[in-house]
Amino acid sequence: MSIVVNLDVMLAKRKMKLKELSEIVGVSTVNLSILKQSKVKAIRFSTLDSICEALDCQPGDLLEHIGN
Repeated sequence: MSIVVNLDVMLAKRKMKLKELSEIVGVSTVNLSILKQSKVKAIRFSTLDSICEALDCQPGDLLEHIGN
């Protein structure tokens, strides 16, 4: 897939653990881990919004398109 999720980068920048983000956002650590590994096929805008709010970032900070 040519979309890469940089959740691990943003977590490191904010010095936040996945479990802490999970508690704030209300998404299981398993689902966030799958997202972090770029193994998801879709993400709800409401989830993306909650993650961006918790990490004080923009969607473009989390999602990156890698060209061919």
